[in-house]
Amino acid sequence: MSTEQVSMAPMAESIKQIASHPLCPVTASEIKRSAELIKNLYPPKTKFQFKAITLEEPEKAQLVPYLEAEHKGAKLPKIDRKIFVSYYLRNTDKFHEAIVNLSWDRVESNIRLGANIHGPGDWEEILLIEKIALEDQGVKAEIAKLGLPEGTAIVSDPWMYGSDGVDDDRRMYQCFLYMRDPNDPANLDSNHYAFPLAISPVVDCIEWKVVRIDLCPTGAGFETKPSQSLSIPPPNEYSADHQKLRTDLKPLNVVQPDGASFKVAQLGETGQVIEWQKWSFRVGFNQREGMVLYDVRYTGRSLFYRLALSDMNIPYADPRPPFHKKAAFDLGDAGAGTMANNLKLGCDCLGSIHYLSAVLSTDEGDVQPMDNVVCVHEQDAGIGWKHTNYRTGIAGIVRSRELVVQSIITVANYEYIMAFIFNQAGEITYEVRATGIISTQPIDEGVEVPWGTIVHPGVLATHHQHIFSLRVDPAIDGHANSLAYDEVHPIPISEFNPHGIGYTVTETTVQQSAGLDTDYNTNRTYKIQNNFSRNPVNGKPVAYKIHAPAFQKMVADPSSFHHKRAEFADNNIYVTKYHGDELFAGGKYTNQSRGGAGVRTWADRKENVVDDDIVVWVQFGLQHVVRIEDFPVMPCEIIKVSLKPMNFFDKNPALDVPPSNQDFNRSTEVTKKHMQPSVEAKVGECCAPASSKL
Repeated sequence: MSTEQVSMAPMAESIKQIASHPLCPVTASEIKRSAELIKNLYPPKTKFQFKAITLEEPEKAQLVPYLEAEHKGAKLPKIDRKIFVSYYLRNTDKFHEAIVNLSWDRVESNIRLGANIHGPGDWEEILLIEKIALEDQGVKAEIAKLGLPEGTAIVSDPWMYGSDGVDDDRRMYQCFLYMRDPNDPANLDSNHYAFPLAISPVVDCIEWKVVRIDLCPTGAGFETKPSQSLSIPPPNEYSADHQKLRTDLKPLNVVQPDGASFKVAQLGETGQVIEWQKWSFRVGFNQREGMVLYDVRYTGRSLFYRLALSDMNIPYADPRPPFHKKAAFDLGDAGAGTMANNLKLGCDCLGSIHYLSAVLSTDEGDVQPMDNVVCVHEQDAGIGWKHTNYRTGIAGIVRSRELVVQSIITVANYEYIMAFIFNQAGEITYEVRATGIISTQPIDEGVEVPWGTIVHPGVLATHHQHIFSLRVDPAIDGHANSLAYDEVHPIPISEFNPHGIGYTVTETTVQQSAGLDTDYNTNRTYKIQNNFSRNPVNGKPVAYKIHAPAFQKMVADPSSFHHKRAEFADNNIYVTKYHGDELFAGGKYTNQSRGGAGVRTWADRKENVVDDDIVVWVQFGLQHVVRIEDFPVMPCEIIKVSLKPMNFFDKNPALDVPPSNQDFNRSTEVTKKHMQPSVEAKVGECCAPASSKL
């Protein structure tokens, strides 16, 4: 890593900050000015390829006092507005990261990064790689050998090259080729994943040319064969115009006649603060993480300083080249912000919707508007709590309502629907719905392999994992927090426990940064707690416990690049001491990474994490053993992580939610054949009392 000469503007009078709050996402004018200041460091004809121009969040030591002053209505301290920029000198391997201080209108630092550190892809680059692969004469010659019908459209999916330690120092893409239905070549939405080809060009990102054409194995072994005439299977389309659609569905409308119950305050050009019920939080948006939540509070009490999906890794199971390198880091390699969908009314979100938009940077350092990348809405979540007094037949019942903050990303073939969900009982759930189209490859007729499923004639879908890391920066009644876990153990049979039915709960506090696992045999449950803030009823530390589903951790061998690169994928929980530049569990730069720069490495420092400023990393995911029902488009697979209050309140915090009743909910009966209640319901009650038998 080397530091280059930086031109500093005179330290004269500070210029006016552009954004109104230190956590406001980057604005269009900030993107343009930051790019301009970087360009001014170089000769006039220098060409740039910008990878990110995004908010450099203030140091926590500065921001925490600012937030506290803000909530108290006190005078706000001044914080410089800084922007993080990463870029290449175009057509070279010279990759840089810089900090631009817009408050002083200068470049504060500009560093050229070292070998084997590569920037992520960007939209313009991906389109360019597609074009280079398809226009290469060698690739065209290989395609010609397939004897495809004239006019057949070929499609290229560029993948990050991955790492295997073999001639992978230069930044490259591995392209996988498909064709659209030869009988319908004009249909741009044809499912080309039903027609995979065994031709895989490799494109160099310095010379911008195809440097190698890999032929893919299509049998059960490593052998490849020369390109030859293909037998073309039938199409397998997912779009509605290719289906005989059901006709027995009637409308189900989500209607809120008085509008939504949440409020969105627009602060500055890009700032959004949301208040709903007793919740308040700020929403950010950036190229890599997409949605970020800051300063999450309930009834004004601090809960979380920052919440965001930190990383995800999708390692594939086919051990044969070139498939052995398939291990996507969709956030680090592409970006949840960059790949975010423009959400549509009545499709992606239902009810009374508020949309949040953003601006991102292009590879030229210009502005890319990102409209409707986050939707905010309420949804019914069934019964929140209920109790019927069987002596009187009177039911107390509350329906649970949730606030959903949702974004959807498309990463080539796959979609992820990601949402923070808040309920009225103080709980936050992070939900991921995995859908889209599975990545496919060709396979010979009659061949089966144990690392994938044949989903269509000549089409293999390789098994793979989806491993996510949720970064939780807690502030449970303050920033001195600890991670502990409870376990349930049986009491040995004794005079005290003669029937052998007793059991106890024990608590263990994690002393040092570490990777940790759940244990469902002991119901090991992790919780983030504040030992200095005690529950007034039972004296226990206030806490939020972590509910995460069981999942199979990284299957690949610890010596593999899959394992080395996905530093978060080998433990259910990581806890580390807070360091401001450690935001991404797999490391800052995942493209063709080698490992050694992520959360596993940070945890190995064995720093104190008791009553300190800590970060908790929650891993979750699924082992996707592919079903034929996952093709041609996959039904949503739903995964959830919940953060639940534990001894944080003095009673159920949803007691004050108004009872559910017909006057409010306006339900209708589909049939009149229901039995009538034996006692007439009282006004305002949801349920009629039944006759008491006692």
